[in-house]
Amino acid sequence: MSVKTSARGLALTALMRVFKQQSYSNISLNHVLADQQLTPADRNLATQIFYGTIQRKLFLEYQLKGLVRTKLREPYLEPLLLMSIYQLVFLDKIPDRAVLDEANKLAKAFGRPKSSGFRLVNGILRAFIRRQTQLPKEDLAKLSVQESFPQWLVSYFIKNWGLKRTEQMLASLNQPAKNSTRISGLAKFDSVWQSLVQSGFSPARSALNPQAAILAKGGISNTPMFKEGQLTIQDEAAGLVVEAFDFAGDEQVLDACSAPGGKTVQIAEHLTKGKVTALDIHAKKLALVEQNAKRMGVADKVAVKACDARQAGTFFSDQSFAKILVDAPCSGLGLLRRKPEIRYTKQLADLRNLQRIQLQILDQVSFLLKPTGELVYSTCSISVEENEEVIDQFLKTHADFELVPFTAGNLTSDSGMLKILPDTYGSDGFFIAKLRLRG
Repeated sequence: MSVKTSARGLALTALMRVFKQQSYSNISLNHVLADQQLTPADRNLATQIFYGTIQRKLFLEYQLKGLVRTKLREPYLEPLLLMSIYQLVFLDKIPDRAVLDEANKLAKAFGRPKSSGFRLVNGILRAFIRRQTQLPKEDLAKLSVQESFPQWLVSYFIKNWGLKRTEQMLASLNQPAKNSTRISGLAKFDSVWQSLVQSGFSPARSALNPQAAILAKGGISNTPMFKEGQLTIQDEAAGLVVEAFDFAGDEQVLDACSAPGGKTVQIAEHLTKGKVTALDIHAKKLALVEQNAKRMGVADKVAVKACDARQAGTFFSDQSFAKILVDAPCSGLGLLRRKPEIRYTKQLADLRNLQRIQLQILDQVSFLLKPTGELVYSTCSISVEENEEVIDQFLKTHADFELVPFTAGNLTSDSGMLKILPDTYGSDGFFIAKLRLRG
């Protein structure tokens, strides 16, 4: 195994893609690890270093203050320094000398010929070990650096949930994401559960979702039970959205923003004679919906249509659907544990811009719902602007709609709106609202 294909070398390659090319974290890591013959321990180490470095990026960058006195010109240098400091601070079982030794090897392997990067990396890391960690003194800046969240986002959390809850949520969002799966409604639950036990995944029950299995390790997508559609990878909170509907089984259903198709498939599992039409603005992404539907054994109940949901009325007649799901495009602020790079790319203005799109989608699809039909609105965001404010504004301009209570999994909402914060159950953050068109 070469240095570049070691666990740390692959982590560094993936980090360079994220930091220098703004690639999505999960796509970058999956691409880099694909076809690599790593042991499970090395794959876990690469994953831990990769996600941990992204999660703690602001903290790690702050540790370089006063230690870097020259421009880091080679693209590998800053990611290598950050991931090395991450290991020194957060991975207690790895000796400092091992971190330095591996960093030196990586600097030689990734550096240009006759590069001074090796000496630079070695000097900076040794200086950091002597000095140890530092934090700002001002409270907001200190919390921002300590938990590695931009100050605007820390202020936003404090404004909406108070300082104590904010500290809890930020700490929670820096914990590893669970390996959460949803067992198909068409599979024999107990049989799949037993297969998970026998395969060494040590499944645990979810406090949120009775169809979810929380696995003790990754790798489920390589198993026969996954390939045969007995289960799928889905967060336990995300799996509640479809359960907010009350299905009869013969409905025509619209999934207005469907890709990659996890919720489309889940809807189809509830249908006997009905059908779900899956829309997405990107035609290429609909191929993922079709692939998921085929794998999960519901392809005959799914139709796809490349369409911007804001123009759905040009393709479908009024009152075409008994049920409509709007799992709206959003900031993803509920996914900060699973996709940590989101915290560095979003701004407060994005929440308002997304709100306009979300309201446009709701307005357009509202005409497609049958009288007494159900419309479920959801996002993987926890922002007020994308959730409660969207519903309030929609209801002000659509007096024929009303919020209705619902039960989804183990949770019940009497108000018709449910927000799951990420620290409550250690799940993704999610918002679900259920609306009904008055007859």
